[in-house]
Amino acid sequence: MENEFDLAAFDAAPQAKTVDTSYLNGLNEGQRAAVEATDGPVLVLAGAGTGKTRVLVTRLAHILNTKDVRGWEILAVTFTNKAAQEMRGRTAALIGPEAIDIKLGTFHSIGVWLLRQHAELVGLSPNYTILDTDDQLRLIKQILLDEGIDVKKWPPRGLAAVIDRWKDKGLSPDQISSADGDSFAHGRATELYRIYQERLLGLNACDFGDLLLHPLRIFMAHPDILAKYQNRFKYVLVDEYQDTNVAQYLLLRLLAQGHKNICCVGDDDQSIYGWRGAEVGNILRFEEDFPGANVIRLERNYRSTAHILGAASGLIHNNESRLGKTLWTEDNDGEKVILKAIWDGQAEAKWVAEEIEAQQRQKVSLNDIAILVRASFQTREFEEVFLSLGIQYRIIGGLRFYEGKEIRDMLAYLRVINQKDDGLAFARIYNLPKRGLGQKALETLQKIGNDLGMSLPRAAEYAVEHSLFKGKSHTTLKDLMEKFDSWREQKDFIPPAELAEQVMEDSGYLQMWKDDKTSEGPKRVEGLKELVRALSEYESLDEFLEHVALVMENDQNKNDDAVSIMTLHAAKGLEYDTVFLPGWEEGLFPHQRALDENGLQALEEERRLAYVGITRARKNLFISHASNRRIHGQWQSSIASRFVSELPAEHLIEHGENGLYSRRDTETASTSQWSGGTAGHLSDILLRRAKQNETLIDNSAKAVNDGNSGIQKGDRVFHQKFGYGRVLKKDGIKLEVAFDKAGTKKVMENFVQIA
Repeated sequence: MENEFDLAAFDAAPQAKTVDTSYLNGLNEGQRAAVEATDGPVLVLAGAGTGKTRVLVTRLAHILNTKDVRGWEILAVTFTNKAAQEMRGRTAALIGPEAIDIKLGTFHSIGVWLLRQHAELVGLSPNYTILDTDDQLRLIKQILLDEGIDVKKWPPRGLAAVIDRWKDKGLSPDQISSADGDSFAHGRATELYRIYQERLLGLNACDFGDLLLHPLRIFMAHPDILAKYQNRFKYVLVDEYQDTNVAQYLLLRLLAQGHKNICCVGDDDQSIYGWRGAEVGNILRFEEDFPGANVIRLERNYRSTAHILGAASGLIHNNESRLGKTLWTEDNDGEKVILKAIWDGQAEAKWVAEEIEAQQRQKVSLNDIAILVRASFQTREFEEVFLSLGIQYRIIGGLRFYEGKEIRDMLAYLRVINQKDDGLAFARIYNLPKRGLGQKALETLQKIGNDLGMSLPRAAEYAVEHSLFKGKSHTTLKDLMEKFDSWREQKDFIPPAELAEQVMEDSGYLQMWKDDKTSEGPKRVEGLKELVRALSEYESLDEFLEHVALVMENDQNKNDDAVSIMTLHAAKGLEYDTVFLPGWEEGLFPHQRALDENGLQALEEERRLAYVGITRARKNLFISHASNRRIHGQWQSSIASRFVSELPAEHLIEHGENGLYSRRDTETASTSQWSGGTAGHLSDILLRRAKQNETLIDNSAKAVNDGNSGIQKGDRVFHQKFGYGRVLKKDGIKLEVAFDKAGTKKVMENFVQIA
């Protein structure tokens, strides 16, 4: 770890500078201006694909090469270690080893270094420990228990989220207002925050939030120490400034008050992390914080075609909270953006798959194709279709649908119901949600099973039957095993989706996530709803679990040619030749929960997220929205996102399906003023849309209910999963089909087509 810097070094004569500035060759006008504006406050608004990294690296090299400054007198802050390493390496390649001395790192790594120098000023010793998330939650849980707070009603994650939010804002316990402290445990959050900080000091430890909060407190309480660092760092450079939180912003502003040579690089149109503390206002008020600041816009895009950039610019123009810039390119116009209206979510996934296969026929690599979704549950539809068609895919920045914790937990319940001897699945959920059956109970059951040669679930039944547990443990285990017996009895008489819903309710698992007050709760509940939807497509639990096993085997090597599937948040900083943006519907995108919680502010961030998605595409962009989606097993009518109507028509080719598409459907939504996050103005649009499609929906429903699709006994049909087969029996919308390779299966009529 770096030691306290030597102030005497400031007086050392700098080495003679070489003045070879050939690295400036090839920069465009805006880039060169950003590199050469070395003195005073500078804000570089770097649009997507405008060569920001090249500007950052060249600017560092130019300062070292032309100014009376040494590497250790420059502070460069990034958001990831990868970005810091890349910046250091590329700077060294331009000017040599002097770049190694730059104080370059993430906010937290800089915070660690600062705190090591002055730990005693906040009650720590320099060898303090940094707690990870698990350690933090264990400490908070212990505090809650000590204070007599029910951890089921007020989970540790909830308090951790509150504390993290306060630390992101640079607030210590004595700075929390009474109103802000009412959010947890009936107003005890501030008191618990204070206890938590005291416990951390007692452990000579800090969490990640403290790595910024403590240096901030030191600087504000000790002006002499702040002055040392202000004098040391003659130049400050900050990347991704639009993603800074309040604590980071305050720290930077304090450090820059010395020489005022601060350069912040960012894009207000790509600020998409408000949910984790980022404040777009930091970049918007840069000129207020630093009067006379030089604002330089990088607008020439080197990534996307003119039509893609036109769509992006037209969309983001609707945001009010922005400094303003317009991306342009000298390349040709390229292909127009394809805007597709489609009947439902499954049809959308099939359409995307067909377009991908068309791209493959044109020799486009799957590695150059991405699907960017607003919510992680959307990935399942694509995974299912890609698996059936043999299209290779990978999930980026997250788990595949069936790898999600809530999905694996519920699958474990279903596996034990389906197969009584599945000990691995039972061990996963025997105490989930918490039932008071801890590790000791599990070890006892495992010993019983080993001694008697039986599986873990049967050992549990044996323990109940012979009363091997006492008191509450016996009652709890008996209740659990009776529930499993009840679920098994229902397995063959009710559809798998209904069984799963019953298990979620009876076990308390769904309620556990509904009660979770962190951001994880709603996401997990959404995942469970999507699982029910997946189950609704299968006739039996056996068939579904077999399908899941096949999906889970589809684990692709990272080096394989595969389509990338990820959320829009995970896509920032990436780019692909072809990008698909599905699910552009009101309620899904913009996301209803975000709008309900933060109103107009959230709407603008959702629009920035759409802008990020569009600007990931280099050559081809496909945007789609479905008129119907099945949510929690129920079909729901949808209208196109207001963002659809904000896309300039001159950059689009619009495709509808069965007369479903009308851009007029979104005009009211796009021009309505969002007030208080309510969705009342959408009701009229939904009603109008429902009336427009009433006849179409009714006719479709009648065709399904009457089995009037033309498929009859003896017909040759095709199923995407099972292949070709012949209909043996028909009962309404249910078919029994003898498939050539998969054997006889019962399937729903709408999942096959006449061959």
